Amino acid sequence: MSVLNIKTWFHLFWTTVLIGSLGAVAAGLALQGISGAVPFKGITDFLLYALILFGYGMLVSVYSQLGFFAYLILNYMGFGVFPRKIWQYIQLVLALLALFDLFLIRSFVGGERSLTADLLLGLSILIAALAVAHFKVRDTNASAWIPTFFFMTGITIVELIGVLRIGVDNATLFIVVPLVACNAFQILRLHRILRPAAG
Repeated sequence: MSVLNIKTWFHLFWTTVLIGSLGAVAAGLALQGISGAVPFKGITDFLLYALILFGYGMLVSVYSQLGFFAYLILNYMGFGVFPRKIWQYIQLVLALLALFDLFLIRSFVGGERSLTADLLLGLSILIAALAVAHFKVRDTNASAWIPTFFFMTGITIVELIGVLRIGVDNATLFIVVPLVACNAFQILRLHRILRPAAG
């Protein structure tokens, strides 16, 4: 039997916070370097901007962790209601539907949306999900592929719904980078921090 005690949860929490903060800073500074949207009058402005990004990343990481634990509960309930194989197929179908919605439906229904932006976002999430699922399988077993793929696509897209409604590409990038980084870190770290109960 595997356990997630306070010590391991505390470690997972703070390392995820750090991952989210660094991801937000990296995304913000990269955007600043490309567009120069925020004018800096000196080093103080730059450091303040980086600090704001760091704090924003912390918020995104906490949001990511809420989604992660919601997924763990959903997965536990799914295995309780459906046979294991059926629940795997349900997750795969839900993941593909979420990707299809992100790739096409939003652009066709909302004419103001950019098809290119949605395709790039969906493709980025798909590539990240495939990469994370590959590493998860390599570290565990083949049965981990579908749950990991579902978490990295379906759950990530659900977590992005709020920012996707804004329709601003820069705002989307600000949350996608730290969110995907946090989700990837948590799902890849989970099997390492769960250990057989002693005794």
